[in-house]
Amino acid sequence: MTIEMISDGFRRLGDIYSSIEEIMCMPSNQVCSSGQRRLLDGEMECSLELLDLCNAMNEVFTELKAIIQDLQVSLRKGDDAVLQAKIQSYIRLVKKAKKHSEKTLKKIVSDKEECRIVKLLSEARENTTSLFESTMHLLSKQIEMPKLSLISRAFQKKNPVICNDEQLQVLECCITDLEAGAGLLFRRLVQSRVTLLNILSS
Repeated sequence: MTIEMISDGFRRLGDIYSSIEEIMCMPSNQVCSSGQRRLLDGEMECSLELLDLCNAMNEVFTELKAIIQDLQVSLRKGDDAVLQAKIQSYIRLVKKAKKHSEKTLKKIVSDKEECRIVKLLSEARENTTSLFESTMHLLSKQIEMPKLSLISRAFQKKNPVICNDEQLQVLECCITDLEAGAGLLFRRLVQSRVTLLNILSS
């Protein structure tokens, strides 16, 4: 899996949520039994968790871009101490974000029985959290894998830091693309929640 594939995955998930919203707006789905309402109430809670995750990931993308910009400045100045500190900040931030997505995935399991909308939303939500987890895993590899990394052997004193401005610019552009995809997904999630609320209010 590549960053480009993940960016496309966010856009595809946005399309999936748009399709689910169309299904929710069908007249046959506007009337719910008491049992279905209970399930949809649970979906409202789960949607909040997912919106929180999506918002947090967008903040992470912004922070990662800031770190990369600091890395570029440190690289030009030849300041290895600051460079290594920024690398550590990058790694810590990605690990923290990955744990957040894993925690959310455990919290958003819902009862899928007897309600098509809940089943569709639950499956889409699981795919969303898994994609965010894969995103953080892949971003961590940009630094931690020697053969594929932008920065290799950064913590070995006998070896110089291997990194160049062009590679950092590429990574920054990739994260900007991820940010755009996640932003689109966030807007779709908000709209999906509004539609769900309208059904429960009817």
